[in-house]
Amino acid sequence: MSIGSFVLVLHSHLPYCRKAGVWPFGEEWVFEAMAETYIPLLDIVDYLVDRNALGSFTVGFTPVLLDQLSDPYMLLRFDEYLEAKIAAAETDIARFGSESEWKLQELARFYRDRYEGVRSSYHRRHNGNLVDAFRALQDNGVIEILAGAATHAYLPLLATDSSVYSQLKLGHDVYSQNFGRPPSGIWLPECGYSPPSESSGVDRTLKDLGYSCFFVDAHAIEGGASIDVYSDRVLQKPQARATAAKRDYTTYLPYLVSGSDTAVLGRNQRTALQVWSSEWGYPGDGNYREFHRRDPISGFSYWKVTSRLVDISAKETYHPEAALMRAKEHADHFVEMVERLLLDFNGETGKQGVIVAPFDVELFGHWWMEGLDWLRWTLEGLSKSPHVEVLSASKFLEKHPPNEKIDLLESSWGLGGGHYIWDNDLTNWMWQEIHNTEKEMQDITLKIINKVRQQKDDASLRVRLLKQAAREALLLQSSDWPFLVTTEQARDYGERRFLEHKHRFERLAHALAQDVISPDTVSYLEQIESIDAVFPQIDFATFMGKQGFCGKC
Repeated sequence: MSIGSFVLVLHSHLPYCRKAGVWPFGEEWVFEAMAETYIPLLDIVDYLVDRNALGSFTVGFTPVLLDQLSDPYMLLRFDEYLEAKIAAAETDIARFGSESEWKLQELARFYRDRYEGVRSSYHRRHNGNLVDAFRALQDNGVIEILAGAATHAYLPLLATDSSVYSQLKLGHDVYSQNFGRPPSGIWLPECGYSPPSESSGVDRTLKDLGYSCFFVDAHAIEGGASIDVYSDRVLQKPQARATAAKRDYTTYLPYLVSGSDTAVLGRNQRTALQVWSSEWGYPGDGNYREFHRRDPISGFSYWKVTSRLVDISAKETYHPEAALMRAKEHADHFVEMVERLLLDFNGETGKQGVIVAPFDVELFGHWWMEGLDWLRWTLEGLSKSPHVEVLSASKFLEKHPPNEKIDLLESSWGLGGGHYIWDNDLTNWMWQEIHNTEKEMQDITLKIINKVRQQKDDASLRVRLLKQAAREALLLQSSDWPFLVTTEQARDYGERRFLEHKHRFERLAHALAQDVISPDTVSYLEQIESIDAVFPQIDFATFMGKQGFCGKC
């Protein structure tokens, strides 16, 4: 008899990389995720469905990622990427053979076969269309797909309600276009949440757009300290955040957000740490493939973690068979832990509990190569459990609707549980520019909509300029740029991309403000349209907020 539920939530987001660099930062971020995570994940789901070993789970794609997964240019480049990977592996096979490095040659064959399998699956099983493949799984009730904010903007730090609305409304529209139905649940970027004021806030917008649920980190519900699982990724730690007192709420139960009737589910701390902890999480096991050391010629990773205390140059050679054995052991451990936690909660309270386990999907396969095998064995193991139901978020809420209201605390799932990762001494200047752009976008939208209504002669050109300005404003708001700056993962790239979108917006906005559309302006517009081609059907009127004019002129 089931005494609880397991809700797996795989969140997927990548910034807009189209024609914005290749390697190490740029388009290859998307191609790596497609080859190492999304396509293998689809194959795993097919495997589990064929064996009747899967309940249902939840996966989310941000609109800006969906756009790239459907872009003909990106798909052509992805085919080229796969061919290059296979060719590089073949070259390594020959190179290691000539050097009598037989173990490395075996690993090179492993990578060649892996990428050949991905290429075959992509074209033959999924017809070169990943969005349609995930849509079919949702239509068949296997998965639930979450919506997201347009460019994954960090909503608590935006200055205007109209900006929050434009991010969420465009996300709603893009979802409906791609999946043929309106969304039910949404992933708020970085689980960022701020309590609403009397007349505004994300809660009101979610309610207006018809969303039924969203997700927060544990401390938004329970109070207390956040779980810092990203601390090894940053060079400095935030100032101490005011920690809320522990509260009589638990992430083992769903709640309704006060004043909105939207359900909220909180991340389970224990299971999150078991996967994410930099000190004792599964991916740090010495048998797993070491992500950070790469062959200087081909770029493949031929080494294992060995130990987190070992210098990168001293890593030992990777053994796939040993790594898979550990993945199975870790999956069994995780299944037992989920059962034990739910049994304990049921025994203490007499209630059906839920463990909500949200992860960045790119962790599995890309960062933690064996993570997809771990995920397959985990889902298969839980499907056999007599105690646990494996359900998507919406299916869980249908079976176990919440009946208690909650006032959520300000929070995120970033370091320190607050806004530090995105707003700090290194990024303050970025937020000033974003806020200036928010105000200017509102002003020019109102001006141009009125101008278009009065004059019809070159209205289409003005609309094109305004739509591209809206794209640049949205891309500027992406949470990725301050994240890359703060974590030092790619600071120069993050700052450059931010400034590119800022300058593009300013030039387009200046032309609209001056109402001077010269041949040079038209040429510049065409150039930028060919680069930042995201959201072809963008409705710029959303920048006026919910009460905005119709922008589909």
